[in-house]
Amino acid sequence: MMNNNEWGGARRAIIILFDVICFNFSIYLSFLIKFHGNIPARNFESFQNSAIFISLFFIALNILLGSYVFYNRIISDIVFVTVIGQFLMSLGIMIITFAGRWFAFPRSVILWSFLIGTILLIIYRIIVYRIYLKLSKNKQVLIIGFEKDVAPAVQNFNSQKNNKHKVYGIVVDHFFDHLKELIDNVDIVYLASEINESEKINIYQLVTKKEKKLFLNTTFENLMTINSNIMNFEDESIIESTGFKIPTEDALFKRLFDIVISIVLLIIASPFMLFTAILVKVTSPGPVIYKQIRITKNQKEFPIYKFRSMTATAEAKSGPVLAKSNDARVTPVGKFIRAVRFDELPQLVNVLKGDMSIIGPRPERPFFVDQFNRENPYYYLRHNVRAGITGYAQVYGKYVSDYNSKLRFDLLYIKKYSLMLDLKILLQTIKILFDKVSSQGIEEAAVTKLCDIDFPKESIYS
Repeated sequence: MMNNNEWGGARRAIIILFDVICFNFSIYLSFLIKFHGNIPARNFESFQNSAIFISLFFIALNILLGSYVFYNRIISDIVFVTVIGQFLMSLGIMIITFAGRWFAFPRSVILWSFLIGTILLIIYRIIVYRIYLKLSKNKQVLIIGFEKDVAPAVQNFNSQKNNKHKVYGIVVDHFFDHLKELIDNVDIVYLASEINESEKINIYQLVTKKEKKLFLNTTFENLMTINSNIMNFEDESIIESTGFKIPTEDALFKRLFDIVISIVLLIIASPFMLFTAILVKVTSPGPVIYKQIRITKNQKEFPIYKFRSMTATAEAKSGPVLAKSNDARVTPVGKFIRAVRFDELPQLVNVLKGDMSIIGPRPERPFFVDQFNRENPYYYLRHNVRAGITGYAQVYGKYVSDYNSKLRFDLLYIKKYSLMLDLKILLQTIKILFDKVSSQGIEEAAVTKLCDIDFPKESIYS
């Protein structure tokens, strides 16, 4: 049975059902508008014959876009995802009706259904979102760890989009003793640091006994246990770690996915690439295409292709430097093509050549790879797969500038890899194309400290 305070699978199924009804109703209204209330039998039959296929495509697309995830969301996210989803649905309807030879789907109906469906779905989803905020219980989180790890965790939980996970308190010392005092007042215990093994085991035992949820960070040790296999030898079960590589058969399908998607995107993007090439050529001296050596699978060097967004002599004196926000080296046109990601389009050629993948860790330059390899013994693992145009870190960690944080996203991607995950990241990338923050370089900021965070000091236990 569903708990009134929980947002379970049954409720999500009901939400999706009415979402589909809203969408199909918008198509029906569009037919009524087109034919002034008297839909010809042939057109209505076309709608009926294709409804099941269109509905399934609608559900799959919106699941991949995250339309039915309401935590860590604000209303503008719901509106934006709905508009993107409806636009892709309009393209999908054209393809589905053409492939099925249901030619009685007028283009005006597709246009009207886009407009009506967008409005209906936005209203419906905002109502559902409001109900979610009202009915689902706030989760009180106790964060345990050292200050260097706890401070950024508090900032993340206190972000504008986090609508359900509230920081109850922070424990920065004597972890288990404080946890025993506080555990009855919280729903979730987040272990944000690598602490003493015996104390960690005590925490695990107490959390389990009290039936609280346990959140763990993505340390290398925790990542190793993801997607593990269970093997049985006589009376013993053994956990087998799967490592940080994509299986050969999956890698083959990933490569086929890359070739098909890159060809399709090159065809679609060709007018924009021509427009960008002309803009770059006429506004600043230097080559249109900028080649730079990057690192990909097996730490192999390759020349990455980009439309030039900086001055031709950007690093003549400084040498290799990571791009920063408001970088003076970026040309006015460069700022524009970076904002809309047109500078990345030539990398589709890198994908066809086999240097890159559509989805994967972003490629770094040899200078920085050597530096990061020295600083982090696990950094080389991200090069077990081809570098990507977009990736897990870009979609889910776009506000993160620290390379160690991005590395954890990259390793999580390798561990969790599936073709469906690649498709989901590709669709999620559409959203961040319009996110101004994610197109900026790194920020030169000080390390976050607890004293810099607006948090009740009486809730800090040390």
